[in-house]
Amino acid sequence: SGKILYEKNADVMVPPSSMSKLLTVYKVFELIKDGKYSLDSEFVVGPEAWKKAKAMNANSGSTMFLEYNEKVRLEDLIRGIIVNSGNDATIVIAENISGSEDNFVRELTALCEKLGLNNSSIKNASGWYDKNHLMSTKDLVILSRRIIKDFPEFYHYFGEKEFLYKKDLTGNKDNRNKLLWIMPSADGLKTGHTTKGGY
Repeated sequence: SGKILYEKNADVMVPPSSMSKLLTVYKVFELIKDGKYSLDSEFVVGPEAWKKAKAMNANSGSTMFLEYNEKVRLEDLIRGIIVNSGNDATIVIAENISGSEDNFVRELTALCEKLGLNNSSIKNASGWYDKNHLMSTKDLVILSRRIIKDFPEFYHYFGEKEFLYKKDLTGNKDNRNKLLWIMPSADGLKTGHTTKGGY
């Protein structure tokens, strides 16, 4: 219903970590629904995306193990973001859609305004820690409800327990949302963790 039953510090802006990937996913779903891309669209891993992802992965970032110049189906990138929490997938999407991650961030900022996310400051596509990359828990709830309401046809991805993009690289196949295993009614949406941002 959207009725608030309980809240505490709901408008305080905090580091959302990978939970802000929901914003990237919303943007992608919107573009697919508008007919600009399909699940079969192929995106190329460019040099900047590959370089940034390698640096993140060296610092314990999550990945789907994409390689430079690789062509990847958009559906695989979506699953790589939702299930594997792949930082590399978010940057590849950002660069292929908007030309650069900075341009994509500007589009995400406009999306925040459109969705009424009034306590969000977006600085990247992945949720990688940045002292100015912040969202309130209320904004994350609004965004989550909009994903469920606006894109029911894509919601099943959030309930996938595992996704293995490369059969020989099993290091990051399980969904980070452990509630999918321990709570029968759980079906999504996203978790987040950075050393500085916490869980």
